[in-house]
Amino acid sequence: MAKKKTATQEIYYQSPATEKKVSLTTTIIIAALVFPAGLILGLNWTNIVNEFAPVFGAKKSVGQLDFSSLNKVYERLAENFDGELDKKTLVEGAKRGLVEAAGDTYTYYMNAVEAQEFEKDLNGDVGAGIGVEIGQRDGLVKVLRTTPDNPARKAGVLAGDIIYKADGEDISAKPVDEVAKRLRGKAGTKVKLTVMRDNKEIEFELTRETINNVSVYSEYKGKTAVITITRFDQDTGRLAREKAREAVDRGCDKYIIDLRGNGGGYVSAAKEVASLWLDGKLVVEQRSSNGVYDEKTYSDRGQAILAGKKTIVLVNGSTASASEIVAGALKDYEMATILGEKTYGKGSVQALENFLSGEMLRVTVAKWYTPNGKNINKEGIEPDVKVERTFEQINKEIDPQLDAALKY
Repeated sequence: MAKKKTATQEIYYQSPATEKKVSLTTTIIIAALVFPAGLILGLNWTNIVNEFAPVFGAKKSVGQLDFSSLNKVYERLAENFDGELDKKTLVEGAKRGLVEAAGDTYTYYMNAVEAQEFEKDLNGDVGAGIGVEIGQRDGLVKVLRTTPDNPARKAGVLAGDIIYKADGEDISAKPVDEVAKRLRGKAGTKVKLTVMRDNKEIEFELTRETINNVSVYSEYKGKTAVITITRFDQDTGRLAREKAREAVDRGCDKYIIDLRGNGGGYVSAAKEVASLWLDGKLVVEQRSSNGVYDEKTYSDRGQAILAGKKTIVLVNGSTASASEIVAGALKDYEMATILGEKTYGKGSVQALENFLSGEMLRVTVAKWYTPNGKNINKEGIEPDVKVERTFEQINKEIDPQLDAALKY
């Protein structure tokens, strides 16, 4: 029998095909990296198989793949190609193609550099950027939100702007993660960003700045605490508890938890946050086809300092993964009112497999279910109270969702 494993990470983000959200201040916490299957060429197929077979073998004992026919393709390529072939690049391309051929958006290979950046992003080490979040809407890469006190907002970039060029190069047809890479860089360096707004080109020269990207922050509206959680990293549970305790000590009688735009993160962090309301109850259940990753996650006991407190959870189409775990659990136990727009709908769990070479494989290992047994994949969570927010309202800093929560 295969050894039981624990999926320690549910990597938050894959954004939807219709809205692939990425914070440009990060490398891309949850972007799917898609690579052409045509790159499945290379040398040393036995070593490649030996490295990846254990990962896939956890699902089925299928032995090694026969790469002899692909090796013949390489031989013909090497014999006839008019130019130099970099064997290391070919082998890396083969790994990417092998994993991409699994056909799952959330399963992909990262080389050592990409893996290092990915881990930094997941834990909020965002480096320098221009302070915007982008996503794919209507087939175009658009600005979803600008963050306060950062270059883009100061310069006049608006939510809804279509990303067109970076330093004069048309990047409008590139994937969201590629656009993000073009706009990030070292603090103090400049980037010329061209956007399309009302069918007109508008150019901004922006100086990248180090972005402060704390995962939890709070503000107070009288006796109401508004706690915003931007992602679920290793510090999120502790920070959320500190903010909750502070609000309780201040005598707050209503709590608004803002999960809008939160693409997810660690399942363990979601459990810690849910434990603020749930005492020793089931938070989420994982089910895998082979049983290896089957697991039930329960909230901590004796930590539910917000149990019984009036709670409203704000969500939108970019609320995904670990955020949906929290929203789903609180909804099922009727501990909170869910307000806003339908969530993204990411009901799968990913684990990270690390290799000695520094490479990493992010692989879908299970589906997850709310306490009531619902898998929300591609369906999302419907809010109890539906309130929409337009780009125009975002740009004017009008927030009907927060306003509705404050009045609720």
